[in-house]
Order: sequence, then structure tokens, then C-alpha cells
Amino acid sequence: MADRQEIATLGAGCFWCIEAVYLEVEGVLSVVSGYTGGAVDNPTYEAVCSGTTGHAEVVHITFDPDVISYSEILEIFWQTHDPTTLNRQGNDVGTQYRSAIFYHNEGQRRIAEESKQETDASGLWFNPIVTEIVALTTFYPAEGQHQEFYRQNPYQGYCMMVIHPKMRKFRKAFQHKLKESVSAA
Repeated sequence: MADRQEIATLGAGCFWCIEAVYLEVEGVLSVVSGYTGGAVDNPTYEAVCSGTTGHAEVVHITFDPDVISYSEILEIFWQTHDPTTLNRQGNDVGTQYRSAIFYHNEGQRRIAEESKQETDASGLWFNPIVTEIVALTTFYPAEGQHQEFYRQNPYQGYCMMVIHPKMRKFRKAFQHKLKESVSAA
């Protein structure tokens, strides 16, 4: 177990997609899918999907900062979803799918703002980045069936059509950041 741990909370569309990505990153200790950013206590998946809670689908990433920095976590974030579409990722549409960074402290806020500006200026995306950067309030873990969804359901339709191609692209682009068990597979 890592001597030091930090947590990043990110929204990038469907939490199944972003969870699958970060579970394979060296230095990431755990990833929990959940909800934050809304006004409803203890929301359910069905309630969040209705778009009426104000919550976003997010992942709570616990990582070892001696292995991977918060900036590197954000580098992966910017390249594994489209941060230029407001409240949408592909066919997933609604405020629950917004691109968001929920910072845990002032240092994370500063790094997130700088990272967003640098990425926007880099030309990585043709359109301007619309990702919101807001303080984390309360994180609510999603129901058990949503944890490690891609690992548990690799042949489910959404996984095959949406997550699998995203994972192929991610593994190619970030081969140097993969856990040994993944890069050896």
C-alpha cells in the first residue's frame, strides 16, 4: 500500500468508461464510480439518469502521488473524453454526463485551472473546452452493479460499442502509464 494517497474526482460522461480507463493506470490504487455535484442526498442511478438531481456521474480515483501526479491524472482525463461538448459524451446526453473536475483542495483547483488552460491552448481539441472546475461537496458511491462494470461485463452491448474502442485508443496512447499486468496482457 502506498505511504501517501490522494483522491481525484472527475466527470467525463458515463462513469463506466472513465472507471475502466483509470483502473489500468499505474499508481491508481482504486476507482469508485459515483455521483456528485447535485442537490439530492443519496441519489440512485435511476434518479441521476433522469437528469433531475443535478448530480454528475463521476469517478473517485485514489492514487499514489509518488507514482502518478494529479497533473498526469488530468492529462489522461483530457485525452480520454471530449471536454468540448456541454452535457454530452457521444450518445450520452444530459447534465449527468458533463465534463467536470471536482477539486478536493486549493492546490488541485490551481492545477486543474492551469491544466485546462494549457490543454485548451495546445490545439488538442478544435473547439474550446467547457469542463467545469468546482469544489467537491459530497461524493456518493454508485450501487454495486456499477463498480468495475467494464471488467464485469466486457461483452455487454455498451461495453463492446463504446468502452472497448475507447480502451484500445487509451492503451495505445498511454502505454507508458499502464499497470504491468495490463501492458503484459
